[in-house]
Amino acid sequence: MDITTLSYERMVEDALRGVLRQALRITAAQGLPGQHHFYITFDTTAPDVQISASLKALHPNEMTIVLQHQFWDLQVYEDHFEITLSFNSVSQRLIIPFAAVTAFADPHAKFGLQFHVEFEERSGADEDADAENDDADDPPINDVLPVDSAKVSQRLKGGRKSTTPSAPLAAVKSASEDDDTGKVVTLDAFRKK
Repeated sequence: MDITTLSYERMVEDALRGVLRQALRITAAQGLPGQHHFYITFDTTAPDVQISASLKALHPNEMTIVLQHQFWDLQVYEDHFEITLSFNSVSQRLIIPFAAVTAFADPHAKFGLQFHVEFEERSGADEDADAENDDADDPPINDVLPVDSAKVSQRLKGGRKSTTPSAPLAAVKSASEDDDTGKVVTLDAFRKK
């Protein structure tokens, strides 16, 4: 295949996804060091995302997971990761391609990355086939509570009250406003306007 143009934006985005991949590999090998914990937001409609039908019903477009105290069997591959999390005391296995991840944040380090997700629209037949592959015996998940990023921001700011949008990356951005050491990287800063 001949390459007719160099897509630097895509190369940079792939490199930044490598940061997430490496952080997860370290976590899989030795657990989370110190007070580090991760918020990972992903597009639930992206190809090859595998979550239960009950989680998909609760999060039809986007979902944020938290890796902190209770996660099991984290496996990291070149193009995706797999993890078991507990939702209302019910274990669920998630398979998430790195290409589906829209945001990654480590509030302890005041570090966050935001990604642009591109994928081809899938046909209704593909979605029907995926629905057939879903395990019909998935236990229902009720009352899943969203992450309260205002509380996260308050904790990051050392107890000061904050009003931030409800997104984990917003919490990291908010926390870094008072501290010049906070690092949030988005590709929009490098894109032509």
